[in-house]
Amino acid sequence: MESLRFPEDLVALQAAWLDTYATLAKAPAGIGTTPLRRRLIALSCRLHAHPHWTAPGSARGTWAELRRQARAHGWATAA
Repeated sequence: MESLRFPEDLVALQAAWLDTYATLAKAPAGIGTTPLRRRLIALSCRLHAHPHWTAPGSARGTWAELRRQARAHGWATAA
């Protein structure tokens, strides 16, 4: 099966979302997490509104592949 190709800016957005999510997950509950939550919401909005999803031949069912490519692009998995 051929691997799907995503625009670099979309992969970078997903990588930033994953990084922010991991940072938020490690943060103590309620202590200075508001900026992280706001950033996560902003990144989510940008991901879902990206022009790639409205292009012919694109499918919203490819989120798992997008996350896989974002991780492969240098996002370090939280240990």
